Amino acid sequence: MLGNAAHHLGNVLRAQPGQFYELSDGQRVCLGRVERVLRDRVEFALVTEIPGYQPRVDVTLLLAVVKFDAFEWAIEKATELGVSTIVPLAAARSEKAQLAAGKRAERWRKLLVEASEQSRRLRVPALEAAARPEEAFPRQSAAIKILLSERPLAPALGKVLSGTTAPSAALAIGPEGGWTEEEFAVAQKAGFREASLGQLILRTETAVIAALASLNYALGD
Repeated sequence: MLGNAAHHLGNVLRAQPGQFYELSDGQRVCLGRVERVLRDRVEFALVTEIPGYQPRVDVTLLLAVVKFDAFEWAIEKATELGVSTIVPLAAARSEKAQLAAGKRAERWRKLLVEASEQSRRLRVPALEAAARPEEAFPRQSAAIKILLSERPLAPALGKVLSGTTAPSAALAIGPEGGWTEEEFAVAQKAGFREASLGQLILRTETAVIAALASLNYALGD
């Protein structure tokens, strides 16, 4: 192990020879035993391969930027639930103070790495640059595209996903103030189907877990 990761392991975590860590190269996960700790290098002996997790369905989460603590919690859990790509959305009703999302991108990437390690994912989700819905929605080419909606006539997510099989999915979740009519129109034009989580009005971060769990169950991941 070289570079920043080695520095963090050796100087921050104080790794010592004989300790064991789980290591991934993006293709497999192995249990490694520390052999030597140098200034910017940690040498391991690979002991055994460990089953890693690679999602079968390619899921893109388009998530409206909300208060940073809630947003960070949501993307951490989304990583553990297997999303492949995260797109922060500067929705019309996102809190204005939170729209400087680009300044926190590096912190978010570190959170994704940590969550991937925790869940033994082989690959860290991609984090795209923050975009407005009118920019992000048309770019999605997933086989199934879902927009979570609080509108009374929106069908239940379970019903929308019933009998569905798809290699890829895009899931858009708005801010606590909901989508605007203009954003609904943009989503519909881009091929998104409205779906509801029921009569309960959930916080954005709670909706992330509920929707991804339903999506994973329906698509067999």
